[in-house]
Amino acid sequence: MNNKPHHDGSDLYVSNSAPSIGDKITLKVRVPNTYLFEKAMVRIYQDGEPRIFELKLSKEGAVESWYQVSIEIVNLQSLYRFAFIGQGKYEWLNARGLFDHDVHSNNDFQIVAIPDNPEWIKSSVFYQIFPDRFARSGKVNITPDWAYPREWNLLPRGRGKFTGQELYGGDLYGVEEHLDHITDIGANGIYFTPIFPSRSNHRYDATSFDYVDPILGGDKAFQSLIKAAKKKKVRILGDLTSNHCGAGHAWLAKAKKDKKSKERSFFYWDKSIKWGYVGWFGLESLPKLNYESKSLRKVVYEGKNSIVKKWISPKFGIAGWRIDVGNMTGVQGAENHHVEVMQGIRKAMQEVNPDTWLVAENGDFIASDLNGLGWQGAMNYQGFMRPFWNWINRNPEITGGFQGLPFAMPKINGQQLVESIQEFNASIPWRSLTASMMLLDSHDTARFRTVVLGDVKAHASAMTMMLTYPGVPSIFAGDEIGLEGSWGEDARRTINWDDRSQWDYEFLSEVKKLVALRRSQDALINGGLRWVAAENDFLAYLRESKKQSILVLVSRGPMNATIDLSSYGYSVDKCLYGKEVSGEIFSIKSDSAVQGVWVLK
Repeated sequence: MNNKPHHDGSDLYVSNSAPSIGDKITLKVRVPNTYLFEKAMVRIYQDGEPRIFELKLSKEGAVESWYQVSIEIVNLQSLYRFAFIGQGKYEWLNARGLFDHDVHSNNDFQIVAIPDNPEWIKSSVFYQIFPDRFARSGKVNITPDWAYPREWNLLPRGRGKFTGQELYGGDLYGVEEHLDHITDIGANGIYFTPIFPSRSNHRYDATSFDYVDPILGGDKAFQSLIKAAKKKKVRILGDLTSNHCGAGHAWLAKAKKDKKSKERSFFYWDKSIKWGYVGWFGLESLPKLNYESKSLRKVVYEGKNSIVKKWISPKFGIAGWRIDVGNMTGVQGAENHHVEVMQGIRKAMQEVNPDTWLVAENGDFIASDLNGLGWQGAMNYQGFMRPFWNWINRNPEITGGFQGLPFAMPKINGQQLVESIQEFNASIPWRSLTASMMLLDSHDTARFRTVVLGDVKAHASAMTMMLTYPGVPSIFAGDEIGLEGSWGEDARRTINWDDRSQWDYEFLSEVKKLVALRRSQDALINGGLRWVAAENDFLAYLRESKKQSILVLVSRGPMNATIDLSSYGYSVDKCLYGKEVSGEIFSIKSDSAVQGVWVLK
């Protein structure tokens, strides 16, 4: 890829990514000296009108030079792009790239004039735990009437009547007993799938949001875990189904019993449906919540003791919420309360603890949800995981990479991967990208080790990219030891703590090294993103901050190529991970997937 003019939302290019209205900020562009033009300008919308300001040369380098401009922020949301004009030249630079023709404003760079996201997420690595499958303490012995008890080390059974009903007995005391495993990996956050009582092992059908499931040890176990995690400086992220509750919830029981109750307004009622109410995805087990109800809004997020506020309060101390099916919340038929609910949840969290993180499942990627005013970030399925699965594709029949499509995954090349990623990155503010959860897989997908058909080196390439790419990395519990699984329930396998002979210790060691880099290297914490190479079988990109510049390379298989950094003015100074190389031009030849992370000078 040729070096081109570059700008992104990182602190190298934007003096303040979270200004207040009325503040002046400086915008910079880095331009290779081989790129010829006569004038550079920024076009920014102010009060809906396009305003043009000229950039001035601020620093001239041997191979690249910097241009900058100072602008005033006059609106809550500001859209801007750059123009380069010269003899026979007319090009726009927006968040999607450099174009020699007019482009629409949907992909313009974005500044949002509200307080910044929590500082702590920038150096966080989360560990995702499906509570029933991580660890069993033996301190809890409750078998509900809906459950089929299962021996700890047996695999989940296939799709059928047992799906969602097999209970292995993992609990929060078990998590506390194995906190050292999590911190030894280097993770400093835990994302739990729901911990509220329900009628399933996944708990996305809550029967109450008021207390922790007794099967997990209840509030007592949760508070013990919070206390222990706090000592180890590990934050806990909760999971909330704002879109629906479970059919066993007291709200529904009361609504059925008393048509004049406030709970009656919590749901959508329809006599044409066998059970009388609208269920999410047509399921009786998941009654859809109706946010036309002011009473429901108070209970869920607005009220002083609302669900959202209660669990992030000092008494319970979770560090934020992951919102299940966030893009569907508040949307039903002709009614659309989505934006009100999304922004209402954000406001409620800010009122209780502004230092909390709000990240949503946004599976099919509604860009407006991430405009900076609602969810702070999303689980980055569409903008990272899906295209990455398509690129590294070894197992195309494996459920379409969580794409919800009735056909096999496509096989794409590196250029297509980068174009796909840029398509999504360009539609949101930079701060929404860096506040999004980076993942290779989750409790809803196949395990990545199965995606690559057991290829450990390809898995290492994936883990390298996930832990060096902008965002908040999340490792699904068991990935670090090589657990497999072909689909959601199959991937929710238990960890065998008693017999660790099948653990992939070599891979675990590599994961620890990469997590340590992600949490310690300034360029990976604060840096921007520039693509150096996007070939069929390998990718290379720069992460650059004010303090450090890093080059990352990953391949999906064998490669034999030369990387030339001369047009960027860099040479390799130090190897942080993987292949040892040196100089501004170096070659890598490998008969398998390969990775490299290098500090540049």
